[in-house]
Amino acid sequence: MARYLAQIIVMGVQVVGRAFARALQQEIAASQAAAQARGSAGQHSAAAASSITGMSLQEAQQILNISTLTPEEIQTNYDHLFKVNDKTVGGSFYLQSKVVRAKERLDEEVSIQTEQPNRKSQ
Repeated sequence: MARYLAQIIVMGVQVVGRAFARALQQEIAASQAAAQARGSAGQHSAAAASSITGMSLQEAQQILNISTLTPEEIQTNYDHLFKVNDKTVGGSFYLQSKVVRAKERLDEEVSIQTEQPNRKSQ
């Protein structure tokens, strides 16, 4: 009886170990892909920007309440939401960090859009 119990435990540990190893390999591969996307500054894309900031364009627009991608509107909404969510005035550090990530994602999208017309004209 004890022998069977030991075999079940060993098999369970092996299964969990394999699953952990696969998850670790996938995480390393995703991390390397994100690093390559960050490193290849000349090859901007929406997918690369999303993988860098961890946020989609739509999510960033919703967080900052942006309908058009104008730097002025982004900065105005960012300043307001950053101040409102400051921890010293009772705000949330988590929400403040989401506001920062949203601004980074939108700034990246604006830079991608301004680069694309320049590439086409060259």
